[in-house]
Amino acid sequence: MTLADADAKPRKPHFALKTAEILLAELEALMGDQPAKSPAVRNAVLAHMRETLAEARKSAEAELIATNKGTRCAQNLSAAQDEIITAVYLFAITHVYPVDNPSGAEAIALSAVGGYGRGTLAPGSDIDLLFILPYRQTPWGEQVTEYILYMLWDLGQKVGHAVRSVEECIRMARADMTVRTATLEARYLTGDRSLFANLVKRFETEIMPKTGPEFIAAKMAERDERHRVMGNTRYVVEPNIKDGKGGLRDLNTLFWIGKYFYQVKTSHELVAKGVLSEAEYRLFSRAEDFLWAVRCHLHYVTGRAEEKLTFDVQPDLANRMGYAERVGMLGVERFMKRYFLVAKDVGDLTRIICASLEFRHAKDMDLVGRVLAPFRAGKSRIKGEPDFVVDTGRLNLAAPDVFEKDPANLIRMFMVAGREELLFHPDAIKVIRNSLGLIDNRLRNDPKANAHFLQILTSPLYVERILRQMNESGVLGKFVPDFGKIVALMQFNMYHHYTVDEHLIRSVGVMADIANGGLRQELPLTHELLPQLNDTRLLYVALFLHDVAKGRPEDHSIAGARIARKLCPRFGLNPAETDTVAWLIEYHLLMSEIAQARDIQDPETAKAFADVVQSPQRLALLMILTACDIRAVGPGTWTGWKGSLLRALYYATEPLLSGGHSQVSQSDRVNEAREALAAALSKWDAADIETYSARHYDHYWLRAEPELQIEHARMIRQADETGQAFAGSIRVKAFEGITEVSFYTPDHPRLLSLIAGACTMQDASIIGAQIFSTRDGRAIDTFRLRRSFTSDEDEKVRATRIIDTVKQLLQGKRTVLIDLGKESRHNRRLKPFALPAQVSVSNAISEKFTVIEVSGLDRIGLLYALTREISDLNLTIGSAHIGTYGEKAVDVFYVTDLTGQKIHVKQRQRRIYGALMDVFERRSEDKKIANG
Repeated sequence: MTLADADAKPRKPHFALKTAEILLAELEALMGDQPAKSPAVRNAVLAHMRETLAEARKSAEAELIATNKGTRCAQNLSAAQDEIITAVYLFAITHVYPVDNPSGAEAIALSAVGGYGRGTLAPGSDIDLLFILPYRQTPWGEQVTEYILYMLWDLGQKVGHAVRSVEECIRMARADMTVRTATLEARYLTGDRSLFANLVKRFETEIMPKTGPEFIAAKMAERDERHRVMGNTRYVVEPNIKDGKGGLRDLNTLFWIGKYFYQVKTSHELVAKGVLSEAEYRLFSRAEDFLWAVRCHLHYVTGRAEEKLTFDVQPDLANRMGYAERVGMLGVERFMKRYFLVAKDVGDLTRIICASLEFRHAKDMDLVGRVLAPFRAGKSRIKGEPDFVVDTGRLNLAAPDVFEKDPANLIRMFMVAGREELLFHPDAIKVIRNSLGLIDNRLRNDPKANAHFLQILTSPLYVERILRQMNESGVLGKFVPDFGKIVALMQFNMYHHYTVDEHLIRSVGVMADIANGGLRQELPLTHELLPQLNDTRLLYVALFLHDVAKGRPEDHSIAGARIARKLCPRFGLNPAETDTVAWLIEYHLLMSEIAQARDIQDPETAKAFADVVQSPQRLALLMILTACDIRAVGPGTWTGWKGSLLRALYYATEPLLSGGHSQVSQSDRVNEAREALAAALSKWDAADIETYSARHYDHYWLRAEPELQIEHARMIRQADETGQAFAGSIRVKAFEGITEVSFYTPDHPRLLSLIAGACTMQDASIIGAQIFSTRDGRAIDTFRLRRSFTSDEDEKVRATRIIDTVKQLLQGKRTVLIDLGKESRHNRRLKPFALPAQVSVSNAISEKFTVIEVSGLDRIGLLYALTREISDLNLTIGSAHIGTYGEKAVDVFYVTDLTGQKIHVKQRQRRIYGALMDVFERRSEDKKIANG
C-alpha cells in the first residue's frame, strides 16, 4: 500500500486471519447485554484481541520458518495489525462512543505511517499511527483516539502516534523533514476516507513539487550521519540490520528518494523510469526479502525489537534459516557471509540510484549535486588514455566496446580512476558489472593486466579507495579468485571487527597511510624502517594476501604462503621477491605472538625469533606488516602498549641479525626513554629523577610505553611523599575502549592472583596485563580492563573500587569471592563460542624459567583461577604475559619452584598441566576462598 492507494483494499495475509468485520461481530457477541463502556466488556475485548494478535504472530512465525520469506512475514504482521486496529476503531465508534448525528467536525481517519505505512512490520516494531482530523480535536475524537491507543498499549504494543488536522499535517510537513517522510509513507487504515484523500492530494500538490532536491539532500545527509554513527562500513561483524550500512534503512532511503522524486508508488515502477533494470529490481527485492527475514527471525529469537546481530544470536539465526556447517566454514559463518553479500548489493543499488539522480537531473538539482558529487558538464579526453574520457566530471568509456576489444581495460580503468582522482560515471559502473564475464583465465594471466593491478596495489595515494571499488564492483574477486573466496567472509570470533576482505583492504590502507606520512606518532619505528627497505612493493602484496586463505580447513598462514607462490609470479614478481612475500605470509602472526606472549628480555626469546627471521631486511618487513595487520583488525586493537612490545622485540632481535652492529644499542634506547621521562617530568628535581630512574630495571624502559611511564612516576612519587606502601592510578582510554589500572605495592607471591580476584569481584574483564618489579622489591602492575560503562566517570568509579579491593585483600580485610563473575555480562556474551583449552609446560623456551602457556575460552575470573592454581602448586611467577583476543585468552607464565629452579620432574609437570586444564573444565563450588 502506498501514499495514493487510498481506495485500495488492504493486503491480505498469507494465512487464515479474521477480518475486521468478523472480529467486530465477535466483540459484539462478547458484550452481551452489558454496556460497552463497562470494565468487564473492555477486559473481554482486550483478552480477545490479545489472543488474536498472538495467533497471528504465531502463524506468521510458522510460515517464516517454513519459507524464509521475510517480506511476506512483515506483510503478514502488518495485515494482522490492520484488522485489529480497524476492529477496535469500529467497536469504539459503534458501541463505546456512538454518535447519532455526527457533525462535520466529528470525523476521523486512521493512517499508518513509518514502516507500518509501507505495509511491513517486524514482530517487535513500533506501531506508528496518524489520526487525521478535519479541523481540530473534538471531545468525541479525543475519546475515540484515547480508546484505541490505550487498547493497543494494553496489548503490550509500542505505539507512536500523532493527532493532527489536514492543515497541521501540511504545515508541519513543510517545516519538518521527519513529518514529511512520515506523510510520504502514509497509508489509509480506516475511518473517513475523504480526510485521508484530502491529505494525499494536498501533499502531492503543495509539498512534493519542486522540493525533490531538498528532500533528497536531507535524506542523503541523514543516511551519511547514520553510517558515521554506525562505523561507516557495512562489514562490521556484529551489524545493525536496520540502521547499519547496507541494512533495511538504506533500502527505505532509496525508495523514499525514488517515490518522492520520480512520483512512483512501488519500487518496481523505478524500472519503467529507467532508474533500475529488471535485474537490479530483482536484486532490490531479494535483498529486501532477506533482510526482512533476518530482522523478523531476530525479533522472534530475542523476544524484543533487537536490531543488532550480536554473536550470541547469530548461531540461532543461522540454524533457523537453514545454514548448515560446510568444510572449513561454520553454519553461522555461511549465514553471515550471505548477509554481507546482501549488504554489498544494497550498496550497489545505492550507487546506481544516486548516480542516476545526479546525471539525469543535476542541472536542475544544484542542492543534490552538492550532496552527491561535483557536477561538471561536457566530455574531455585524458592524455595518453584513448579508451577513457572524463564525462560530466566522472570517468567513462570512450566507446561501448572498450572492454570487449581489450579486456585488460577492465583493470586499467581502475588504475586510471586512481591516478586521475576520478569517480566512475554511472554508465561505466553498469558496463563494468555487465562485463565481469570477460574476466577469465586469459585475462588473469595477461602480463599487461597484472602490471596494471600491481600498479594499483602499490600506489599509496589511491590503493585503498580503488581496491574497495574493485571489490564492490566484483572485479577484484573475479581477477583474483582466491580473494573472491574470502569476500564477505566473517570469522565467528570476537577479535576481528570486519569481514576478511575488508580487513585485507584496510591493512593495505594502513600501509598506504604510513607511506603517505601518516601515523608517525603511533608507529615511530615503522617510519624509521621504511626508508631502509629495498622494495616496499612486497609489503603491499603481502598485506593484500596475508589472510587470503581464511575459511579453509588448513592453517591459513601456510595455505596463504602457497597461494602467494602461485600469484606473485603472475603479478610480475621475481622468484626472490615471491619467496619473501610467501615467507611474510607464512609467519605474519609470529612477531605479535612472541611480543605479547613471551618475556622479551629473556635472551632465548630473541634468539629463537632470530633463527626464524634470519635477516635484518625480513625483520623490518615483518615489523611493518605486523603493525599494519593489527591496526586493521578494528578500532582500539592497536595500542601504544602493543607497539612498545613489538619495538622491544625488534630491538632485542636486530643486533643478532646484523652481527651486533645495531644502529641504536639497547643502552641507548634505555637512555632515550629515561631522558624522555625526565623531559615530561620537568618540574622534578634532577636528583629526584635520577633516583627514581635507578629503581627500574632496563626492561621496564623498553617495554612500558612512555605515557604509562609518566603515569607510574606520578603514582609512585605521590605514594612515597605520603609514606604509603600501596598506591593505584587510573587511565580511562575512551578511543581504545579500555581502562588501565596500575598498582604499586611491595611484591607478594600472590599479588597477581589477588589483583585478578579483585577485578573479578567488580565484574571487570581483563584483556591484558604488564607486570614489572623494581630493584627495591616493589611491584608495578598494570591491568587493562574492557570498558563496561559509557561514562568515563563510571569507569573511574569501578576502577577505584578495584584499587580499594586490592588494598583490602593485601591487608587481609577481605577475601576473594570467586563466583562473582559467573553470571557477568561478558560471560553470557561468550556462550556462543567453543574453544578447546590448551596447556603447555616447556623448559626449552627460557634458560631460567619453566614457561607455562595456557589458552582457551575467556571468562571473568579466569586469570584469578589460573594464578591461584599456580600459587597453590607452590610456583613463583617471574613474569606474566596476559592477552585476550576477543573470546580467546592466551596467558603465559614464566615460573620457578620456591627455590628458584625450573620444573624438571615430569610428574610435577603433569600435575601442573592437569590442574590448569581443570580450571577450564570445572568451577569451584566454594563460595569463599581465604587469602593464602
